[in-house]
Amino acid sequence: MGTVKITKENFEAEVLNSDKPVMVDFWAEWCGPCRMVGPVVEEIGTEVVGKAKVGKVNVDEQPELASQFKVMSIPTIMVFKNGKVVNSSVGAKPKQALLDMLSV
Repeated sequence: MGTVKITKENFEAEVLNSDKPVMVDFWAEWCGPCRMVGPVVEEIGTEVVGKAKVGKVNVDEQPELASQFKVMSIPTIMVFKNGKVVNSSVGAKPKQALLDMLSV
């Protein structure tokens, strides 16, 4: 399945009401580090199918979500469990570091 495109319209259904942990990547087209981490996030999305969910929020298209979660720098990766942020990190991270965030 890979990643889900997250918008303010589907955020509640895809993230807050998810019965599995959800990794959300806040990114933008023009952001170099975002483009580096993007394929890694996609890869994780296909690897964790059934155990977790991975979504991407384009901060240029979804400024309300970016400000709601006080995203100041991108890429910002957040992990939600039961509708709450349980982990977050700013900047490009290696794949294993991102996978470790999911297993909190």
